[in-house]
Amino acid sequence: MNADFHKLLFEVSEALVTDELAALKFLSLEHIPMRKLEAIQEPKAFFEVLQEKDMIEVGNLTFLRELLYRIGRMDLLGAHLGSSREQVERELQVPGRAQVSAYRQLLYGIAEDLTPEDVRNVKFLLQKKLPKNKLQDNASMLQVLMEMERIGIIKEDDLTMLKDILKSFRADINKKIDLYEEKRKGNYPREEFCYPVSLSENPGEQGAEGETTHLPVEKYKMENIPRGYCVILNNLHYNRKRMVKDGEAVKRVFKWLQFETVEHMDLEAQEIYQKVKEYSERDHRNMDCFVCFIFSHGEKDKIKGVDDEFVNIKDLVFCFSESNCPSLAGKPKVFFIQACQDSVGPPAVPVDADFPRDTEMDAIPLTSIPGLADILVGVSTLQEDCLSCHSSETGSVYIQCFCDKMESLCPHGIDLKTILTTVNKEMGAKEFEVWKEMPEGKLKIEIQIITTLKKQLIFKTHK
Repeated sequence: MNADFHKLLFEVSEALVTDELAALKFLSLEHIPMRKLEAIQEPKAFFEVLQEKDMIEVGNLTFLRELLYRIGRMDLLGAHLGSSREQVERELQVPGRAQVSAYRQLLYGIAEDLTPEDVRNVKFLLQKKLPKNKLQDNASMLQVLMEMERIGIIKEDDLTMLKDILKSFRADINKKIDLYEEKRKGNYPREEFCYPVSLSENPGEQGAEGETTHLPVEKYKMENIPRGYCVILNNLHYNRKRMVKDGEAVKRVFKWLQFETVEHMDLEAQEIYQKVKEYSERDHRNMDCFVCFIFSHGEKDKIKGVDDEFVNIKDLVFCFSESNCPSLAGKPKVFFIQACQDSVGPPAVPVDADFPRDTEMDAIPLTSIPGLADILVGVSTLQEDCLSCHSSETGSVYIQCFCDKMESLCPHGIDLKTILTTVNKEMGAKEFEVWKEMPEGKLKIEIQIITTLKKQLIFKTHK
């Protein structure tokens, strides 16, 4: 039992990256002295300190579950702790169960909400308050907040200084602080005393079993015309008639939603990457969103070009990190990928010699790559031999269902994640009908949603 416990901690520690360790340390400040936390340089040492403080032990991983939940590592919750996001949320609804204070949650949520430009503004306005060596370019917002706490200019019951700094450029965050202060005064029920702090949380939506979380609902801005680019990369080479139908359906829907819609066809692996990179380098300051559809063949986490070479999905999405695409910082970036899976294929290859690659990054999930905030990736994979999943006359089952739901639900102000849940339920209902048509019972449709959206994404339609 003890060996299993230490194996679990080892596996979790191996999956954590530097920024996540910093987040875990920050969220633990009320339980571990700052001086001790500052000396910790790697996750294993952090877990050793948690054990010393009796915060985690064999048979009691409640605090670890909460920490992983708050930094958005739902994958580790499921793979190593046997918990789901919904289970942890229910657990934290019990009064007194949360071990990360509302104050600490609030500060962490603020740090996650701020764009790189916001952080630079904060540092500039703190020049006369904090030492210069604490405001260097590489200092994170969490480090700045810790220093503000250390010298006493922000406290659990006094956030005036922070509000004064943010009021000129992030009044929306000050509203969160106001809400926190009202709740501290006892003007709200205790069960509503919680905040959206995790990158992958979506405030104000219903859980999987229908229970409603009591979080303030925030929505991404959707006011500019055009809303943004909707880019379709369609490798018709594999099934021209069906993929033409899918491309037409997506263009119809997103033109209606007032996106600038463009389609590129029959791209090699390197061309797929270069096209995505090209759009990430454009100026999106007068746009609210970016949407990309990719229709091709592929394997797990990979897309195949018409040259039968592969590109990693992660490399494509990383083009839109906050550092690579600053004009979309704080704005939603959405990728829908439909890749019919081949039974075998070569591994993904570097598609651009100039692209800085880190072989260790291939093992890191999308939600763990620093700077990948405000992103949703939907991946629908279909077995290569599932011909009944496609129709040359109507297009693919998933994309056509998605477009139908967008057209019927967007006018009612339904957010994207709820629409995708509806699509997934309908796909499940259709599975048996298609299964009957398969002589060897080989149908398999897998739909995976990875998201770091922090607000509701609602596509506005014409009045």
